[in-house]
Amino acid sequence: MVSISGSKKLKRQMAPQFWGIKRKDKRFVITVRPGPHKKEYSVPTAVFLRDVLKIVTTLREAKAAIYSGKVKIDGVVRKSLHHAIGLMDVVELENVPEVYRLVPMEGKLLKPLQIKESEKTKKLVRVTSKTTISKGRMQIGFHDGRSTISDIKVNVGDTCLIQIPDQKILEVIKLEKGAHVLVTRGINAGQMGTIETIEEGTYILPKRVVLVLGDRKIEIPTDIILVVGKQEPLIQIK
Repeated sequence: MVSISGSKKLKRQMAPQFWGIKRKDKRFVITVRPGPHKKEYSVPTAVFLRDVLKIVTTLREAKAAIYSGKVKIDGVVRKSLHHAIGLMDVVELENVPEVYRLVPMEGKLLKPLQIKESEKTKKLVRVTSKTTISKGRMQIGFHDGRSTISDIKVNVGDTCLIQIPDQKILEVIKLEKGAHVLVTRGINAGQMGTIETIEEGTYILPKRVVLVLGDRKIEIPTDIILVVGKQEPLIQIK
């Protein structure tokens, strides 16, 4: 079997801040390979175990845990050190009672949030594409790289509550006025607010919303927010 193209390592000085690695410990760190999330918005599995959760102390220990199938991401065993873990992914570890969901928090792009056992089969995914395929069926693409074929009516920007790992759509949350949303990137990452108005995109400006965050209002592009519920989040994200 041929090797997948792309470098397997990254200079530590170039790694995203939310990885939480030591910058001057060594020169290189392993990086994310092509997968469900973009490199700048995800963390490799080995780094997540060693530097984020700190349940192992060395890369050798991380390799032993991952290669032996002790790590599940969204209900599927992943045996790659470089697998990308990103927004809303659910991580389970064998013989560890805690289950984690990756969410933006405290201005950081991704942090592990311990969730209830009953919520590990649920995940919020943002609709990023819709494509009509053969026989008029609709293929829906989500922010985490997955896609599904469904007759459910959704628009780009809406959020689906799905069951993992079988990808069954449980509920659709529309991107509309009054919806409760989570900011996923930027200086407001991790904050939740309510949509006041929606502004359509123009030739030079993306589609955006006016968002009420506490006692202030901000205008923000729709591609960096995630609709999480009508009045309150459908699942635990805080």
